Formats: sequence, C-alpha cells, structure tokens
Amino acid sequence: MKRLAVFFILTASIYIASSPYHSGAAPKSSNWSQWRGPEGTGISAETNVPLEWSENKNIKWKSALPGRGHSSPIVWGDKVFLTTDIEGEEVAGAKAVKHVIEGEVFVHPDSVGANRKHVFKVLCLDRHTGKILWDQTAYSGTVFDDRHRKGSYAAPTPATDGKLVFAWFGGEGDGLYAYDFNGKLKWKTEIGKIASVGMGPGTSLVVFENLVIIQCDEDEGKKSFIVALDTKTGKEAWRVPRKVQASWSTPLVVRNAGRAELITSGNELIISYDPKTGKELWQAKGLESNAIPTPLAGNGMVFVYAGYPVKKTMAIRLGASGDLTGSSNMVWQYDKGTAYVPSSILIGIYLYLVSDRGIITCLEAASGKVVYEGGRIPVPATFTASPIAFDGKILLTSEDGDTYIIKAGPKHEVIATNPVGEPVYASPAISDGMIFIRGERNLFCIGSGKAKG
Repeated sequence: MKRLAVFFILTASIYIASSPYHSGAAPKSSNWSQWRGPEGTGISAETNVPLEWSENKNIKWKSALPGRGHSSPIVWGDKVFLTTDIEGEEVAGAKAVKHVIEGEVFVHPDSVGANRKHVFKVLCLDRHTGKILWDQTAYSGTVFDDRHRKGSYAAPTPATDGKLVFAWFGGEGDGLYAYDFNGKLKWKTEIGKIASVGMGPGTSLVVFENLVIIQCDEDEGKKSFIVALDTKTGKEAWRVPRKVQASWSTPLVVRNAGRAELITSGNELIISYDPKTGKELWQAKGLESNAIPTPLAGNGMVFVYAGYPVKKTMAIRLGASGDLTGSSNMVWQYDKGTAYVPSSILIGIYLYLVSDRGIITCLEAASGKVVYEGGRIPVPATFTASPIAFDGKILLTSEDGDTYIIKAGPKHEVIATNPVGEPVYASPAISDGMIFIRGERNLFCIGSGKAKG
C-alpha cells in the first residue's frame, strides 16, 4: 500500500441524502437538512436570496457560538442545528491511538487534541432570532485520536429527517446520537473507534429512507467499513467491510435506471452499494489520491475527484455491475483544477471544479470538455468551505470570511464580494430566503426583508 499523504481536514466531507435524481437541478424543499442541502447538490431552488451583505446591511442577526466547530448549519422549519466541541484541560496519561503506516509508527507534526478533555455539544437555534433554544451535551471526556491543529472534532455536519437530528463526531465519544426537536436524546449507538491518522473526523452522515449510513475508512484500511442504522431505533441494519484506507469523503446516494446507488469515493477503490442492503453493485480503480470531496452526479454519471497528491476527476456511467476499471463505463478523466479540501458543484450541464485557492475550471459534464480554466476571484485567498448555488449563481466563501458570488454559465464573472468579518471554514446553508454562515465565533443569518414568523 502506498504511504498515506497526510493532511488536515476541516469541513470537506459532504453529507448527501437520497434524491429522485441528481442532475445538478435545484430541489424543491426549502429545508436545508444536510450539508449542501436536501439532495446534497449544494443547490437551492430559491430566488429571493440577498446578493449583497455587510456588517450594516442584510445581516438579520449573528449569534455567538460556544466552543469550536467546522460543521455546517442545517435548517428545518424554524430551527437551526449545529455541533460544537469545547476543549478543556489536559488529562494526565491521555494520548491518541498509535498509528502504524507501512510497518512504521506515524505521528503527524500537526496532530493535537487527544491529551485534553472534550465536551461535544448539539445546539438548536431559533432561525428568526438566533437565540439558542437548547444546548445538549452528547459526550464529555477524552478522545480516541488526535485531530489536525486547524481542524475540529465537530467537523461532520449534523443531519435531520424532519423528526430527529443525528449528530456524529467521527467515531469519537459514544458514537451516533439522535435527538428530537425538543432536545431529548432518543437513542445513541456505538459505531466503533476510527483511527484517522491523527487528522480528526470529517465524514458526515447519509440519510436514506429509514437508514442513517456512515462511511468509516481508517488508517491503512485494515478495519474500514460502511454501516447503516435504523433512524427510529439506532439498531444496526447492515455493515460491510471495505479495503480502503483513511478517507474523509461522504457517500452520495443517487437514483438511476430504476435503482438507488450509494457511491463511495476512495484512494484504492470507487465502490457503489445498494443503500438498502449494503450489497456491492460495482467497483472501479480509485483516485490514487486522498478522498476528501464528495461525489457529484448528473447526466447518468457520477463524478469522483480528489486534489492531493494527485489531481483527478473521473466520470463513471451509473447503472452497471462488476469491475468497471478500463471499461466503457469510465467515460472521461480530467487531471487538473481539483481541490485538496473543498468539493465542486454541478449546475445543469456544467461541472465547476474549485481549487483550494478558489480558482474555477468549468467543464462540460457529459464530455469533460473544458469550457474555461483559471476563473479567479478578485484577491488571493484560501478556501475550505464548499460552494453552494442558487438562481444561477455560485457562492464561494473563503477562510477570510468573504463570500464571492459568481455567475454560473460558460463565462466566468464575479458579481459581488460580501464579508462577515471573521474566518469561515464551514459551508453555508440556504433556507427560506436566508443564508446561514458559520464563522469562527458566530453564526450569521443573512436575509432581506422581514423574516417569516
């Protein structure tokens, strides 16, 4: 096995839910039930979203958040949900699990956190006022593995099915937690400890019908697995081992040709499963690179991609079976433009690859043909958040807290630049005409006009 190229991971994992068809089209729901929206596309159907904001314009409220986290906000009805980690004092004797890569003990120089006490919390805020309605402690104690010093144990975005809120801290704490909308813990289930080469968690949850699905890839892949739990009870429905080394990518559920496919990205293998049973449908040779961004799907294909150490995007035709490596189902490949951390976005017939510096490459999704390369923002910046879109516009938020609004289409055009005044690592959410941006210290609600009561 090739030595893992180790890196930090903040919010790159993308939580994706099931949908009738992933085509880069906007979903109808105004709820933002997961990272990148109700269908995991990052696209909102809304058209009444502000294009400009600043400290004195169109920021309806900002609410101070306890602790530290890079999970994105999710919204259902009049409630906003977040997770956070409050790091405490050092604990004598506490240390991370030992990592052995290719027979050698491995310690990343930026690994921190396992020697301290941590309090993992789930928060619920009023979407109209920003008031914290409830604050529940999911876990308090030491952790299994380190995280990158720039990361957070509260990196995976929570998810909701409209009845329960599911919170996941990457195998840390007691596992997977389910709360009702009043903050009552309904169940918690131990999933298993996951060694993440000392870089911390990133993979988020997939909600499919009555199942919560979690991709759990670790270290050299000797103990990797993917598991599904019943949303009502937390009982395990199925579990399948995977020979895939550590990844931080979140699966994508997509329906195509009358069946649902659960697409998982990875260094060694790209694997499609039946999300109801965990049965493998097909596999293909992997990205040979660190799997962080989420897959995308449309035009009867799935797009998987990675940005380090190899930059690669592959388009794979859905609906097949068996080993697809070298087959006609591997439609095209493009070897530039991809990011280490942020995911890309598919809008209609165009696939927009985003680099860690915010440089955009636009490809024809069907063929991989380059429409334009080198689409730049006005000033140099670094990006961790993944782009979202509405009404033909792409929102790209930098670590400086500036959101660049870019016109979708075959020509690159930056329409506006809007600040929130503090660093941002989490991907934004859109719901009912409002944009929710989690900063380093505050949650911001951006909207024009009067909020609905």
